[in-house]
Amino acid sequence: MTDGKKRKILAASSGGGHWEQMMAMRAAFEGSEVFFATTIPGLLKKYDISNGLVLPDCSRDSIVMSIKCFFSAFYIVFKLKPDVVLSTGAAPGLFCLLAGRLMGKRTIWIDSVANVEKLSLSGKLAGRIATLWLTQWQHLSRPGGPHYAGAVL
Repeated sequence: MTDGKKRKILAASSGGGHWEQMMAMRAAFEGSEVFFATTIPGLLKKYDISNGLVLPDCSRDSIVMSIKCFFSAFYIVFKLKPDVVLSTGAAPGLFCLLAGRLMGKRTIWIDSVANVEKLSLSGKLAGRIATLWLTQWQHLSRPGGPHYAGAVL
């Protein structure tokens, strides 16, 4: 940012591999004000993150939890007002991206490295939402996206 203000980033992901990939990118956020959001509270403590937020975990198989997660994601994005919303997946991160996009923020989706054969369902949906849509597998990239810019792991 050119006005001397630190860029505010919301980095949201589910636990497990999505979170591990997000943590592998932490150095890239240096110089920014970063807020991490995940679905497993213990991960914040494990990685010594004091300003982290917890989202309800959800999947397409649980409508009630998906609705809770959807509203929680919107509340977090509205409250933080980040400049950028970034996610490595899955559904909770997608909901944060949606909230960010609706609020006019830059949104970045990096589909999980585990999706070797095809994009995840969230990754496919993210293509309609994200201002930057990335895959970690060159053979999955397409001219209209997702784009390949390397792998996180």
